[in-house]
Amino acid sequence: MRIASPTRRLTVPASRLALLIAPFAALLAITAPAGADVGQTIIERCTHGQSLSGFSQQAYREALQELPTEVEEYSPCANEIRRAQLAAAAGVGGGPSPGAAGATPIPVTPAERSALNSAPKLAAAPVQVGNQTIRPGVIHADIASALSSLPDSLLAVLAFLFACALLLAGRALRNRVHAHRSR
Repeated sequence: MRIASPTRRLTVPASRLALLIAPFAALLAITAPAGADVGQTIIERCTHGQSLSGFSQQAYREALQELPTEVEEYSPCANEIRRAQLAAAAGVGGGPSPGAAGATPIPVTPAERSALNSAPKLAAAPVQVGNQTIRPGVIHADIASALSSLPDSLLAVLAFLFACALLLAGRALRNRVHAHRSR
């Protein structure tokens, strides 16, 4: 049995190493997209503002089912995927183009525009409910009910902060009085 010396190294030329690694890298590159989830691909394209056209109805349904809660709540992706799904069903290209805004403007007629312009100027009349007059747009807040609905631990923290603020204000007042007397 022959033992190799520790100083002797096995060397492989770089070209031979590249020939050995290239087929595995190519196989990995080919199989990765094939195994990738189409729904996730649609979601990634949507979050990056890319076009969503060219997918099947099943792929759009899958994307809507896999849509993370954060993306659904804080981005227009759910609506854009549905819009692309409808466009694909109608046979039209769908989805936003790169850099497109999330909302599609809807044409407004001149009559609708004048109604919209006058809407903020109109005030609804007060309504009598029982023996109480209700004025739309006016919020009647009762401080006692607002404070009673807070948890006790939060009320304790607020009371502590209020006491600290009073102590700091008293200290500042005392320092100001002492500074005034020492003049």
